[in-house]
Amino acid sequence: MTKHIFTKEELLELIPQKPPFRFIDEILELSDQHIVGRYRFQPTEFYYSGHFPGNPITPGVILLEAMAQIGIVGLGMHLLSKDLDAEEIKRHTTFFTDAQVEFSHPVLPGELITTKAERIFWRQKKIRSKVEAINEQGKIVASGTVSGMGVRQ
Repeated sequence: MTKHIFTKEELLELIPQKPPFRFIDEILELSDQHIVGRYRFQPTEFYYSGHFPGNPITPGVILLEAMAQIGIVGLGMHLLSKDLDAEEIKRHTTFFTDAQVEFSHPVLPGELITTKAERIFWRQKKIRSKVEAINEQGKIVASGTVSGMGVRQ
């Protein structure tokens, strides 16, 4: 069995969520302990037309999804690749199971958000990460923990 540690670009393509529901434009940093990614919430996103028309903000559930895509799916798939060969890793994904998150600032259409996740634990294909979503001004807009588990499809 040949292990293949994915590059940041390969990992991004491996993420099962695709536009318009992938909230990662790029992965900036990746290690066994952490991952950093970012996403620009485009003003044309489908949810802005109905989420406070005339004064749109990014729904908290979308911010949570963005944080989970980085801190659970991205980091989880990277860690799975340490134990599985390249073909087997493509048959796995990491699903969201739990979150405890606080939202501290609204995210407006057009904002670039950087999400940082630090591994709390990884065992038996289960992951928990500490996550922070940070705006361009350096303010934490959401933070907490997210959890998930790797599942073979």
